[in-house]
Amino acid sequence: MILGIDTSLGSAVAVVEPDGVVRSQVESADPRGHAEVIGTLIERALAEASVTASDISHVAAGMGPGPFTGLRVGIAAARTFALGRGVPVVPVVSHDAVALELMLHRALTGGYDEAYDETFAVVSDARRREFAYTVYRGLDDDGLPVRVAEPALTPRDEIDGVLAAAGAVRRDAERIPAAMLALAAARALSAGRTIASADALYLRSPDVTIPGVPKRAST
Repeated sequence: MILGIDTSLGSAVAVVEPDGVVRSQVESADPRGHAEVIGTLIERALAEASVTASDISHVAAGMGPGPFTGLRVGIAAARTFALGRGVPVVPVVSHDAVALELMLHRALTGGYDEAYDETFAVVSDARRREFAYTVYRGLDDDGLPVRVAEPALTPRDEIDGVLAAAGAVRRDAERIPAAMLALAAARALSAGRTIASADALYLRSPDVTIPGVPKRAST
């Protein structure tokens, strides 16, 4: 049983069985109140799935891209839950969950062949007048989205030109589906693969910097 947690946009938590059956998925669209809701969402997801913490075997953590303040809440929650249970954390690129949902939806509605041939970019708001984007094309043999280009940042007024140059159709993401995050983790585990770094994809440096050495006062 896999618990998926992501706070790269809003806050989302899901419980998914290894074969992809979604037991629960709960979300908060608030882009800033992650710390206030993440604990409640985890409790709700477990309750709605009719499972307890002891039933969870892995925790899928959305690693971004996303703003520093929000993203770290979900990663910390995933690591803390996993540490308490003594289970592994499976890092997943948050945009992979959106890409997987888009392609599975097309498959269910009969447009899989067209979707498989389409190069598209998942685009999310990175704030500060920038967008984060990741370019995809199809699913690999393990059923995971193929990244043509890794997550990157671009100014908002340049995104369409950047994607046009890459030949990618724009797909805006307003939420990260935690169930698809957990499903991507399940497929990666089944294939024995690591699909994301354990480091968060902030894509920009935090505002806080280490202060320099204090100046010595002259006498």
